Order: sequence, then structure tokens, then C-alpha cells
Amino acid sequence: MDIDKLYETYDAVGLAELVNSGQVKADELLDEALRRVDALNSDLNAVTMLREEVARKSIIDGLPQGPLTGVPFLLKDLGAEAVDFPSNNGSRLFADTHYARDSAIYARLKAAGLVTFGRTTSPEGGVGPVTESAVYGGPTRNPWNLDRTPGGSSGGAGAAVSAGIVPAAHGSDGGGSVRIPASSCGLFGFKATRARLPDGPYVGEGWAGMAIDGFLTRSVRDTAVLLDATQGADLGAPYVAPPLQASFRQALDRNDKRLRIGFATTSLTGEAIDPECRIAVEHTARLLESMGHDLVEALPQADTAGMMAAWTKIVACGTALSVDGAIRKRGRPLAADDIEGIARGAVAYARTISGSDYLEAINKVHAYGREMAAFFDGYDVLLTATLAEPPAKIGRFDHKPEDYVDYRMGPGRVFAYSPFTAAFNASGQPAASLPLHWTHDGLPVGIHLAAAFGNDELLMGLCARLEEAQPWFDRRPPLRYTPRS
Repeated sequence: MDIDKLYETYDAVGLAELVNSGQVKADELLDEALRRVDALNSDLNAVTMLREEVARKSIIDGLPQGPLTGVPFLLKDLGAEAVDFPSNNGSRLFADTHYARDSAIYARLKAAGLVTFGRTTSPEGGVGPVTESAVYGGPTRNPWNLDRTPGGSSGGAGAAVSAGIVPAAHGSDGGGSVRIPASSCGLFGFKATRARLPDGPYVGEGWAGMAIDGFLTRSVRDTAVLLDATQGADLGAPYVAPPLQASFRQALDRNDKRLRIGFATTSLTGEAIDPECRIAVEHTARLLESMGHDLVEALPQADTAGMMAAWTKIVACGTALSVDGAIRKRGRPLAADDIEGIARGAVAYARTISGSDYLEAINKVHAYGREMAAFFDGYDVLLTATLAEPPAKIGRFDHKPEDYVDYRMGPGRVFAYSPFTAAFNASGQPAASLPLHWTHDGLPVGIHLAAAFGNDELLMGLCARLEEAQPWFDRRPPLRYTPRS
């Protein structure tokens, strides 16, 4: 089989097995990934910080023997600090930032045998459900429809995997930033239980514990294997997740336990969602029922709107912390074009928040986690849509406005568009987006599943069963690589 067909046919685990058996070489896979960047990135604007020479050297020096040896891979251009991969962090203020040591998660990805060769685009500071950052010279676009966003903040990762540039890519999720691109790009995205993955050594936690790393993949098992390769606390972590009973990979094995699943066809606050998103939930509820589970229409009794207001304060303060740190490091005042409007607005809003206000916001988030935990006393899983609408048009959520609070909380703005995902960053519970629906005009719509704190394996197993029941791997977007004859 030709290399381009192998690349399309196998997921990351499958490609690694081909490398291990000698049927394909790591440098052949890298060549294919780079051909795809060259062919597709001018349309997508998804891949940045290319370091082909680093990838070539890693192959020549000998890759570690791991579960993903030889597979081409991309890091998000936010976090995942790596000596060999400087970062813009989605911002002109942080353009070409270099690191003195590797982050724990990148060290683990490298030990898994992955061949990292670049980074993927992100919005400034990781804020927002789109990827339209000035530092990359324009928006990142969705391969299903170039007028639509691939989501954010791991939008470049979502676009790159969906278009077939790489089989899997690193992302991170502080309010849905893995699951939103998964929904927007027709991919699988899993947010693990709080502290399941390492944050060190550069930070102890992100956004008061709401942020965590993750991955965008086309198969459930790729995410499971990536999580197994990276999970576990790093040295000095301020807190740790409950230990797994076995592993994410073993969680894929068949388990026919009958689950009690609550589902909602509205937002968590009872507002109507787009008919296509409602249809996706209703279809999945029927599918789960046919698989032997008990489905009950139910909404958590939790103050989601109050939690989002607290989340908005915490993220504003996190933005101010990053910007202030960069200013101190550079030793000069902030220039007008160093950061975009939303970041300026976030910093200004943070200046109005006192220390006690900030701690009150954290207490609100913690209270919300207890409210959501009470829901899972009666249910194993909650089913909703991932987003309240199909992927938004480019420009709707760009970072030009300076009213940060309106951007997050105003009518028709981010919270209305994405009313589900941040709930589980606040609660710390595991959650996933699965590509189980497409609109009549071919846009992907994700469905969202969440489970109780620490029940990652139960959730991963259910995702695997849904993938078996309604496979999506071979469903590809209109913008895809066509090999030259």
C-alpha cells in the first residue's frame, strides 16, 4: 500500500505498529506529514513553528521504543514547553519564546516515541472558542468549511488532525479547548479528571486547576494510548487525581455494565440550543438506549451561570499574570500592538478584582464542583451537546473587541455558544466530545459525555462502545490531501 494510503488508513497506534514491524519507516511518515503541511496549511493556517531538522535528528539518533514510536506529532503553540520547540503562545507579546528545559508532558510524549516536528496555532492566551490570532497573520480555518472556525483554543490541532496532516495532536483544555475543536472538526476529544496529567515544572496549576492538557484524535484508542503515556503527577505537583483502576487502554475492553445516563436537550441553564445540536443529543440518547443503557431526561441542579461569572474572573486574572510577567521580563512598557483587544480587556477587568474577589471566585468554582458531584450520585453519565450551535463563522469571536466580560457573558457570545464544556473544567470531572452527527450541509456536531470525578475509565469505555456502534474514522472533510500522481 502506498504511504499516503497507509497514512489515511491507520490511526497513530496502527502507524506505530507498522513502524515496529518494519513495514514503514519513521522518516517516510515524517515525509508524508510534511507533504501534507505543504499542501494544506496555506488554506488552514494551522501549523506553525516547523522544526523539521529537530524531527530528523530525533529519528537519526534513535527513537525511544514506546507505544507510538515513529508517528509524526504536533504540539499546541501554548504550554507544552520544550527546549527544541519555541512558542508564540498565540500572542505577539510572547513571540518566539524559548525554554531552558522540557515540560513533564513533552518529556513523556517524547518517551512514547513520537516524532514532533512543529506546533499548532492557538488564540492569544488560550481564551475563546476560536483560533484567530494576529501573531499567525490570520484566522485558522476549518477543513469542513473554510468559512467556519475549527474551534479553540486547540483550533490548529483540530484543523491539522481533521485535515489528515497528523493522526493525533497535543491540545489543552481550560474551558473546553480540546472538546470544542473536537466538536467543530469531527474528532474525538477527552478532558481527563483534574490533575490526571502533569503541569510542571513551569506551573503548579492552570486557571485555579481548571486547565489540563489533552489530545485531538480520530480514534478513541489513540487518545487512550496518549493518556496512558502522559498520565500521572509530576514531581512536586500540588495535588493528584485518584489513581486509575487499570489503564485507559484497558478501559477500551468490552464492559456491558448497564449505565444510568441523564441527558439534556437544552443548555445546562435550560436555554434552547440549535436544532441540529438537539437532534444530535436525541439521536445519541436513542443509540445508548439501544445499547442497553437507561436514559433519563435530567439537568444538574447547579449554578452554571454563577460558575461562568467566576470562571471569567479567574481567567482574566490569569491573563493579567501572564502579561505582567512578560512586561517585567522585557523591561519595557506594553506597546499598543503587543496584545489584542480581548487580552487588553481581560487585563483591565483583572485590575478591578481584589484578592478577596479572586478567592471568592475560586470558592464559587469549588461549590459548583460539589453541586455537579451531587448529580453524579444518581447518574453514571451526563449526555448533552458539546456546543449549542454548529461551528461558528470566522470573525464572530475574533479578539478585536476590548469588552472582555461581554465577550464571555454577553447575549450570543461565548457562554451562549459554548454553555456545556467549562462546567467540567470547573468541577474537574472527566468529559469527552464524540463526532456522532453532521448537519445537512456537512458541518460536524459533537455530542458531550461527562462522568463523576475520577471515573475516567468508565467514560473512556463508553466512548469506545459508541465508536463501535457508529464509526466515524473514515468520515473526512472536503479539504484533504490529494497525492500528486
